[in-house]
Amino acid sequence: MSTPQLRPELVNGHTSAAESHTQLHGMQEGVMGLIRTSLEAKEFAYCPYSKFRVGAALMTRDGKVFTGCNVENACYNLGVCAERNAISKAVSEGYRDFKAIAIASDLSDQFISPCGGCRQFMREFGASWDVYMSKPDGSYVETTVEALLPQSFGPEDLQMKKVNSIPNEF
Repeated sequence: MSTPQLRPELVNGHTSAAESHTQLHGMQEGVMGLIRTSLEAKEFAYCPYSKFRVGAALMTRDGKVFTGCNVENACYNLGVCAERNAISKAVSEGYRDFKAIAIASDLSDQFISPCGGCRQFMREFGASWDVYMSKPDGSYVETTVEALLPQSFGPEDLQMKKVNSIPNEF
């Protein structure tokens, strides 16, 4: 199955390529466009076991959008979540700086929330970008990666620190 074709007007509510780089934050139509794109991505989910469809639309800082959907496997732990799928697609094409991600599912009684593994995966690429958790009707709540994973562990925690030499006196 192929990846859904993104239409510019669904990325952020504008049709021109120049306008597609407009800041997403604070633009109602931009958020709604990203959520619509995540809802479209959900349609490609491969989930024969759980029947729980999830789609994600990830926007880079320069306005490019990558979609992802969950892909299950008969060996359950080999499945891939929509959020990690979208991020991996972006990373495989050289993108590492993200502005926002919208997540969609078929849950109508609550907003879809990323699992713990996806929260940590998102955190790898920064803590301050936006996360839009939606319902099928397009309603959403906005948060950040930092709010979803407070006091998190990230790449900066693996920075090598200079250790003072150990004295030879024992």
